[in-house]
Amino acid sequence: QVRVVESGGGLVQAGGSLRLSCSASGIRYSINARGWYRQAPGKQRELVAEFSSAGSTNYADSVKGRFTISRDNAKNTVSLEMNSLKPEDTAVYYCYIIQRGITYWGQGTQVTVSS
Repeated sequence: QVRVVESGGGLVQAGGSLRLSCSASGIRYSINARGWYRQAPGKQRELVAEFSSAGSTNYADSVKGRFTISRDNAKNTVSLEMNSLKPEDTAVYYCYIIQRGITYWGQGTQVTVSS
């Protein structure tokens, strides 16, 4: 059974930094894609950053230059380094991985940026 768990959220002042980590267990096949989405109150879930199945690294325009996604294939992890945080980055951040065409989501971790 695949399990995806995020960690590293919290409260930070504007301009600060946070690092989110995500670990997947129960992985039996290659991970085709992995990344991060976020959902702010009253808004739709949106892509933040990903390593896509096509082999590209993608970022939302709103986080380019501030956020960096990284991964460890051997450990089945994906991380998100977030710098120069803004109040509009406040959201629940969700990690996902895709294995054999199935998407697995974590439970989400809250990131709150105060002004």
